[in-house]
Amino acid sequence: MKKILIPVVILAALGLGYLSWHTPSQATVPAAAKAAPAPEVAVVTMQEKSVTLTSELPGRTAVYQVAEIRPQVGGIIQKRAFTEGAEIKAGQLLYQIDPASYEVAVARAKAAVASAAAELEPARLKAVRYQELIRSKAVSQQDHDEAQAALALAQARVASAKAELDAARIDLERTRVTAPISGRIGRASITPGALVTANQAMAMATVQQLDPIYVDLTQSNVELLRLKRALASGAMLAAGESGAKVSLVLEDGSPYPLQGTLQLAEASVDQSTGSVTMRAVFPNPNRDLLPGMYVRAVIEEGVLAQALLVPQQAVTRNAQGQAQAFVVDAQNQLVLRRLELGQTMGGGWIVHQGLASGDRVVVEGLQKAKVGMQVRVAESSM
Repeated sequence: MKKILIPVVILAALGLGYLSWHTPSQATVPAAAKAAPAPEVAVVTMQEKSVTLTSELPGRTAVYQVAEIRPQVGGIIQKRAFTEGAEIKAGQLLYQIDPASYEVAVARAKAAVASAAAELEPARLKAVRYQELIRSKAVSQQDHDEAQAALALAQARVASAKAELDAARIDLERTRVTAPISGRIGRASITPGALVTANQAMAMATVQQLDPIYVDLTQSNVELLRLKRALASGAMLAAGESGAKVSLVLEDGSPYPLQGTLQLAEASVDQSTGSVTMRAVFPNPNRDLLPGMYVRAVIEEGVLAQALLVPQQAVTRNAQGQAQAFVVDAQNQLVLRRLELGQTMGGGWIVHQGLASGDRVVVEGLQKAKVGMQVRVAESSM
């Protein structure tokens, strides 16, 4: 009997030891088996603000005023009175044409005026005498009429001679070729000693007014219609009563320090490009802007009084390319919202639909975000 019990006791002891060795203790349970804490996300609370909308358009600078200098009388150029590339004032002498023949013409016209005036006096006296004699029937009516006609003819000759004198003086004055506008004058195509003719095809020089200066911009007709509708509906307020403000970025990327104003938009659309040309005017006191330069203009289109800006890093795209963002609801659960976005402004998108003021939008922690997930919320420093 003892021989039978000994093996049973041994087997029972071995079984208890095996179980105690293979059963994990509470201290050795993996951390993953415990309940995982809710992940933390950073959010930005949406708040309405006033936003000035801008658009960036390509453009080129254009001269404000240009005048091609041509002679109005013919003759030999005596001297050139300007330096090429210099700034000149309106009325400044540029060229002097030989005035000798025009001075003679003025003298001849003065003599003609004196001759006509000398013929006028006896005709006037005769007409006065005949006017008195006709009352007493001392002269015939025909003689009286002829005297009055002779007086009128003499007066017309004086007026004609004075007009010829004025024309001769104008031609003499035109031998002084002056600048019609202020600006910068270019190269001289005529040198002293050259013969010029009135209204010739070749310009003697060209003057360009560079301060202020125009900037011609092109904008899509679709964008222009969108802007007009937004202004008409009241969704957007006009940028300013004195015209939209415009700032420039030069071709090398540097900003132009002075601000301009939008002046006009063309009344027709370019059929080849579907765009509308607009013109802005800029002050240019230092002549930093020259005609033909390529620039980029930033135009203040209007003001959204109650706009929502969502950070760009909060916006993702689905397979269809639709914009979406995660929002934390009142139970701290993630909700996916579809968004209708407008243009970018700084580091955010303007939201037209999908978000409201007070919504908490997730900007950090999107890697493992899922709809309905419970999260812990931390306010972003953005």
